[in-house]
Amino acid sequence: MNDKPMKMIEKHGENITEDEAALYDRQIRLWGLDAQKRLRASRVLVAGVCGLGAEVTKNLVLSGVKSLTLLDHRKVTQLDTFANFLAPHDSIGQNIAEASKERAQVLNPMVEVSADPGNISDKNEEYFTQFDVICLSRCQREELIRINNICHQHNILFFAGDVFGMFGYTFTDLQEHHYVEEVKERKSVKQDGKTQVMEETKMVKRVETFYPLSQALDVDWTSKKYASQLRRTSPAYFIMHVIMEFLTLHGRTPDPAQRHEDEVELLTIKNSLLEKMNVPPEKVNNQFAGIMFGQVSPVCAIVGGVLAQEIIKAVSQKDPPHNNFFFFSTLDGAGVVECIGH
Repeated sequence: MNDKPMKMIEKHGENITEDEAALYDRQIRLWGLDAQKRLRASRVLVAGVCGLGAEVTKNLVLSGVKSLTLLDHRKVTQLDTFANFLAPHDSIGQNIAEASKERAQVLNPMVEVSADPGNISDKNEEYFTQFDVICLSRCQREELIRINNICHQHNILFFAGDVFGMFGYTFTDLQEHHYVEEVKERKSVKQDGKTQVMEETKMVKRVETFYPLSQALDVDWTSKKYASQLRRTSPAYFIMHVIMEFLTLHGRTPDPAQRHEDEVELLTIKNSLLEKMNVPPEKVNNQFAGIMFGQVSPVCAIVGGVLAQEIIKAVSQKDPPHNNFFFFSTLDGAGVVECIGH
């Protein structure tokens, strides 16, 4: 195989320069020039510059998107300097989006990285329509639903996710998503009077339909469809509901400084929510309340890697996407994809 960068062709809008072709040569060979050109034309918003947001930012900047905007109104805390490797240790008290911009930019000078210190709650519909991809974390449930509905209306790729201690999740809404998938087929070929089985790789076009977050959260577990599915559904789906309710009620994440009180509150919310959802309380083991504190860097790396990978797959239109949740918990020791709300 020739090791020189591939020649560029004008397609899918903005062309790729020879310098970019050299920089992205390995991934162009991996997923193709057209996929890289789609990435190169995409404008991404990452809202919530926590440990998870830093992992997503790193992977997307390195992949070669056109531009990435960091949005967060919060100040850098000591905890952030451990979980968010983009925020320098001497930046405590500064705006976290602005403090993280420089290191994000150094990762890839060919990507336009900018910081917005505003509050996402103050952003109107027009603000979000300037992006092709929106990825949210550290948002309350109603804010996630509001922005997801805007994205659904304007055909903007929507992703959300968060990490709480040893637990993390992602959600994807790509509306009606078209992509191509490599499929291997075997066929019999006669040659010199003998029949040989040959394997052939074909690119097959697929379509996947997604539904908004509001629908994925508002599920009737007494219905015939979901009552039969309940046993197979990951407890992590319900843990996500509990942490979303905690954020709504308290406007913050569980605090290690008041661990006992917050563990009791998480269990209280769990019992109330599951009763309201007509789900048996034993569906979620009470051990979950003890693992929801802080931002654990390895968990951020795992969940952030999956989330960034899904964004790259969606933008490049290659390979089947996760539809629609991904959950990771050290209680299970593995990640799981769930399709809920369809």
